[in-house]
Amino acid sequence: MEFIDLRSDTVTKPTDAMREAMASAVVGDDVYGEDPTVNRLQEMMADLVGMEAGLFVASGTMGNVVAILTHAGRGDEMLLGHLAHTFLYEGGASAGLAGVHPHILQNEEDGTIDLDAIEEAIRPDNVHFPISRLLCLEDTHNRCGGAAIGADYLDAAAQLAHSHGMSVHLDGARLFNAAIALGVAASELTRNVDSVMICLSKGLGAPVGSVLCGTRTFIDRALRMRKIVGGGMRQAGIIAAAGIYALENNVERLTEDHANAARLAAGIDAIPGLSCTSHDGSKIPTNLVYFTVDGASIGNPALDANLLSQRLREHGILANSLGSSNQMRMVTHIGIDGGDIEQAITALRSSLEET
Repeated sequence: MEFIDLRSDTVTKPTDAMREAMASAVVGDDVYGEDPTVNRLQEMMADLVGMEAGLFVASGTMGNVVAILTHAGRGDEMLLGHLAHTFLYEGGASAGLAGVHPHILQNEEDGTIDLDAIEEAIRPDNVHFPISRLLCLEDTHNRCGGAAIGADYLDAAAQLAHSHGMSVHLDGARLFNAAIALGVAASELTRNVDSVMICLSKGLGAPVGSVLCGTRTFIDRALRMRKIVGGGMRQAGIIAAAGIYALENNVERLTEDHANAARLAAGIDAIPGLSCTSHDGSKIPTNLVYFTVDGASIGNPALDANLLSQRLREHGILANSLGSSNQMRMVTHIGIDGGDIEQAITALRSSLEET
């Protein structure tokens, strides 16, 4: 069976044109700083986000960990949301590798953290307390329905942190989704943060890699941290070329993913027993569609997200349930078209009608 894969935008595969760019890439030894394709990718990304320099890393998690290692030291504290990817899905690396203490604050539904809560959480200068060194934000915010967070909030949060001598790192894994949804340049969202990590291997469609950006001094220090975590790659231009192709060809087309997600969300909301939580008007949606499964409301209390995920697979649709909750997530991407969306909606309706 050929599946329609809505589990994540990480499942994208390089197009023929992207593969051609990879095959023809000019390469060198990146650890010596001699891979021209890597250097070009780093410069392109830094320019797009309005920063001085960039650093190619193997993954988004590596980029976030390298940023934390660079900004903070052992025993320092970072503030971040309770639904942040860095807190939930990165293997405890901030504590295990960086020795940085996470101070968890409540995420609002739109992915932000209340500014008063941030202010209250910042530690006073006292020998008993860790030093509040870093504020970590996320845009788009994955677990908050893929919400795009605007520049006004990011500016205010960054200015608050800076007023207390803290640095700000932005997990911008899907930053270009946010920029497209908000109708702004990516640099408008990053203008007041100290570092940002952007994934190439999600909606942009590259097979691997992320870029961490910041000041030249920050990136010089981050290069050492990348070495410490084993992130030095040699003739990495072969994969960096895919990133360059993605930046040149796949940013504006993210609007298609957002349109497909909106169509999918509307279809889900029209099915009894399902309710879409990511496109409810309380946030600016992108390509992530979160919805709740309520089997009891249609007389089938045994039907939960796990069972629905299994039934969808039988209909040729791959989608993830979220642990023990009754939430599910579907993600649109470059490999999904309008016909796939209609098939997914039909499969959802059929799966809920099954006894």
